[in-house]
Formats: sequence, C-alpha cells, structure tokens
Amino acid sequence: MAKRTDLRPVVTLQSTAGTGFRYVTTKNRRTQPDRLVLRKFDPVAREHVDFRETR
Repeated sequence: MAKRTDLRPVVTLQSTAGTGFRYVTTKNRRTQPDRLVLRKFDPVAREHVDFRETR
C-alpha cells in the first residue's frame, strides 16, 4: 500500500489579507509542483482573497 504523503502531501493555505486564517488541503505534486495559490473566502475579512501555500 502506498503512503499518503508520497504523491499528495497535506499543505496549509495562509490568507494574504493578514487575518491569520488558514485552510488545510492536499495537492498533487506531479500536476502542481509550485506553491499553490487559491482564491477562497476569508470569514474574518468577510471577502474572497488569495490563499498561498506555506511550508
């Protein structure tokens, strides 16, 4: 059985609005080798902002 961390690591997405809100998700290393940036809702800022992958 393959390990879960081999191809799809768990990553943390930090809000760029400076609120400190975070999302946790997984990503595919083969299709997304760079750092992930997603536009998601920040409930503290109450608007959609960019969330960037942190290490």
